[in-house]
Amino acid sequence: MGENIFNQSSFELIKSDIENNRLPGAILLSGPQFSGKFTAALEIARILSCAGDKSVSCRCESCRKFDDFTNQNLLVAGNRECMLEINAMEKSLLQGYPPFAFIRAVRKLTSRFSEILWAESDKLQKFAPLIESIEDGIRSFSESSLDSAKIEKNTTSIKKDCEKLSGFLYSSIPIDQIRCASSWLRLRSTFGKKVFIIENAERMLDAAKNSLLKILEEPPSDAQFILTTSNRGAVMQTILSRVRVYNFFERTQLEQKNVLDSVFCEKDFSNIADYLQSFLPVPPSEVKKVAVEYYSAVFAGRIPSVESVIKNCASFEPKILFKEFLSGILDASKTFEKSSANCELARRNLNSVSECYNAVTVYNQGITAALEKLTHDIVMNVRFVSR
Repeated sequence: MGENIFNQSSFELIKSDIENNRLPGAILLSGPQFSGKFTAALEIARILSCAGDKSVSCRCESCRKFDDFTNQNLLVAGNRECMLEINAMEKSLLQGYPPFAFIRAVRKLTSRFSEILWAESDKLQKFAPLIESIEDGIRSFSESSLDSAKIEKNTTSIKKDCEKLSGFLYSSIPIDQIRCASSWLRLRSTFGKKVFIIENAERMLDAAKNSLLKILEEPPSDAQFILTTSNRGAVMQTILSRVRVYNFFERTQLEQKNVLDSVFCEKDFSNIADYLQSFLPVPPSEVKKVAVEYYSAVFAGRIPSVESVIKNCASFEPKILFKEFLSGILDASKTFEKSSANCELARRNLNSVSECYNAVTVYNQGITAALEKLTHDIVMNVRFVSR
């Protein structure tokens, strides 16, 4: 088991804990982006319900359902930039590879829209037709008459629906989803363990964190909680005290090249982030350029157009572009002027940028409002150190 987890020694510890019945009911997979945390979470979930030999190639009914994301023991919550992987797997599909990887990439997105999680949301009826359309497209892959032109048309249609569906995802997990998951977890499973995966667990509103904490204090006996994070320091300390942490590490360039070859059928890149970011609508370098121009204008006392910034950065969709933009502001702030006053300015700007990022990713604020406040804050920071 775990044959699909590449170059992460911590998974050997997880395997040992599972085999020796030592895996606690709540764990946290902590590590950098693209280190395989979500893949590992899915593999743990599959193993805990497997009725066969627990290998990746097991074809028991439970494992087959985990492979296509239809197993009723799995619930997934949390925001994820799914479109980059969907685009990458579409490329492999159009090059002649089987549709399995593309379908899994799509369902990594659709699995976050379970009726269980969204039962209390009025959005459910709005995105339900998109889910149905996507599933119709997935089912069409089983038709033997599909030629390359029809496959391309089908994937294009599915991708458009996925892009629309992504717009319904909350930047952070709201409390009603934790409550819905809690009710589901307390219903006994007919086989195996129920697994609740929470990606980017640091992105939860305080109310959602406290609600999760209550469940972790008295977890159902047949439930497994798997949290993931790229920022362990931002996870509530009381939650950290109730989970066992398994650390994932950034892979070497050679190891990443192996992942790209094995998973994405890609041989021209040697860095996973670079490859996936090649599918962004605007290159990160261009976003950083916009950030430098924005900061230069603010530093010089001019108020840049937030609307123009958003337009030049493809409306910051996917949200990874927003993170690149804010990173560009910090880089410009550090290097724009070398002086003791600039050290204080850089410190203040770091706080302002962090607040802006959290406003969008944690508190679900719109990007326009967040950037307008950031502009005001940086102006005030510049004035403070110029006094």
